[in-house]
Amino acid sequence: MDDVLTVNVVTPDGLVYDHHARIVVAKTTDGELGILPKHAPIIVPLAIDEVRVKRTDADTHVDWIAVNGGIMEVRDNVVSIVADSAERERDIDVPRAERAKMRAEKLIEEAKQKADTDELKRATVALHRAINRINVSKHT
Repeated sequence: MDDVLTVNVVTPDGLVYDHHARIVVAKTTDGELGILPKHAPIIVPLAIDEVRVKRTDADTHVDWIAVNGGIMEVRDNVVSIVADSAERERDIDVPRAERAKMRAEKLIEEAKQKADTDELKRATVALHRAINRINVSKHT
């Protein structure tokens, strides 16, 4: 199986995703990275963004995973992603993500009024995570 990748996504809560793929595309902190079979070993930090996995069972079968940062390691045709949190598009609770987005937007406004840069940074990350989850949910 030299022409196939094994893709695993793990969080502190356990295994989120485990399938075979032809290509994996993820956004690192330095930009987008595509992984094909026989890729050289690499470890990279991931951005809060979506991971796209083109499955082996059909050319049109693509899985989308919302990943909130973490790391990706590629070695011997195995792509391992370790993240604080990750959700497949079909598992995202969209109303919950919408509420999180609204909460984050409110916290951003409050932090700006108080000129609290630490709170502003935390709220901005929370907003980015919520928007990422909402965007990934639209791929279903």
